[in-house]
Amino acid sequence: MLADERREAILRAVERQGSITVKELAEEMGVSAVTLRQDVRELAGRGLLTRVHGGARALAPAGPAPAETPAAAPSTTERYAVGLVVPPGGYYYAEVIRGVQDAARSLGVRVVLAVSGESLSENQEQVRQLVAGGIDGLLLMLHPGLRPVDEAEQWLSGLEVPAVLVERRAGIKAGRLEQVASDHAYGAALAVRHLAGLGHDRVALVARVESPNTAHLSAGYAEAVESMGLRPGPEYRIVTGADAAPADGRFDEVIRAVEAGEVRAALVHNDIDAIALVGILRARGLRVPEDLALVTYDDEVAELSETPLTAVAPPKQAVGAWALDLAVRRLSRPDTPQAEILLRPELRVRASCGAQRRASA
Repeated sequence: MLADERREAILRAVERQGSITVKELAEEMGVSAVTLRQDVRELAGRGLLTRVHGGARALAPAGPAPAETPAAAPSTTERYAVGLVVPPGGYYYAEVIRGVQDAARSLGVRVVLAVSGESLSENQEQVRQLVAGGIDGLLLMLHPGLRPVDEAEQWLSGLEVPAVLVERRAGIKAGRLEQVASDHAYGAALAVRHLAGLGHDRVALVARVESPNTAHLSAGYAEAVESMGLRPGPEYRIVTGADAAPADGRFDEVIRAVEAGEVRAALVHNDIDAIALVGILRARGLRVPEDLALVTYDDEVAELSETPLTAVAPPKQAVGAWALDLAVRRLSRPDTPQAEILLRPELRVRASCGAQRRASA
């Protein structure tokens, strides 16, 4: 069935019944629900019907305005429905979700949230259910440990609806995906440059093994060290999973280096680890920033540390808002060039790096 024929059939069904659901009409016409949703969007854009969640309804007849207008009921119309897939747990994602929500309100978009599993098959099933439920596009913050990578990227490149990776970066095999993320490499370099500006010629990096951002942090850290002519500092990788050592054991190498005076400045990813490190140092008779100038990466709870922590703050809400805006642009104008957007973090200076002491000296 040609596109014009499908759209004529949709209009006839809406005129006859008053409203239709995409799922039922797709089965009746023998076409995919994805194709029919695109037809409904096109017809709604031309002002021939009203698009509602899951289907469409006839345009309201024109008539004189009533003498008194009652309080308006919530509108059932929506511009698009977008599925948002996030990993379970973790405070990081709450701010990104908030950014998506705020943008959705202003853009007239309904967001459907789903929690991803750890396996590829679980993520595929979540996406399949969202698409079957009538979403128009996807925002994907998939589980950071998703394996195998090649198979995951091949699956992502063949999705039926437009998709945007959120705070994730994909390789060329998933080239059809658009991406919005924080520029973590820039954020790490920002911290190194700040510490170097305070007189430190050697900066350590402490980062989680399992974090999807560690590779980007390491790259930005190394580039900043080289470009500023600093002495290469040690990079420590800590494990925080279920089988990890207690916190004091996790930081053994870091503590020994601070005690020996080998490390006097460090970037630590993330806030929880940085706050734990401050407590362990204090228990060993070491002080922040006197014995270790410290910058944390995240800025979710950095200010609540006993010594408020200088922090690199990724623009999480902005990432969510840009991701939704990008999805809407793709749905509204499918022929626009694909985008990969990196948003730069900012540095928030507090007591842990020693900048305040230096300024008052």
